[in-house]
Amino acid sequence: MDYIHHAASPLGGITLASDGMALTGLWFDGQKYDRDVLAAQHQEKSLPIFEQAETWLNTYFAGQIPQGTPPLALRGTPFRRAVWEILLTIPYGQTLSYGEIARILAARQGIAKMSAQAVGNAVAHNPISLLVPCHRVMGANGSLTGYAGGIDKKLWLLRLEGVDTSGFFVPSKGTAL
Repeated sequence: MDYIHHAASPLGGITLASDGMALTGLWFDGQKYDRDVLAAQHQEKSLPIFEQAETWLNTYFAGQIPQGTPPLALRGTPFRRAVWEILLTIPYGQTLSYGEIARILAARQGIAKMSAQAVGNAVAHNPISLLVPCHRVMGANGSLTGYAGGIDKKLWLLRLEGVDTSGFFVPSKGTAL
């Protein structure tokens, strides 16, 4: 059984999902691909995992680096999970490009090359926003492309973390819009 919980944030409502033991989802209300991993049958319930996640979120939104991460259960294909595992290694206040993630993944898999676009698709379908920091991923040229929660939220989150966003830009066409 899946469970959900609603939380407030400075950027609007957030829906959390859990299997009862670990966090399986965290979405800004109305974001693209929200609830992709949520079972059709679910119920709203207060759980300790949701309390842990809200403590993490409150610390984060207060501009502090949260210590530890609540238990996560990443639901997705092996490829997507491999990309999300790399996202978990991006430090607070730093960014990586889709191409850099593709190179890391290719090296881990022992292959010569990995598609940055395939990585982008996996990043876009990240089911646990913020805790799995997909907002820290940029286009190689500084493009703020591809954040399911919206570019305005991505910029706000990066600035909260102290990232200098002056070199980033919103593309005039593409997945960012």
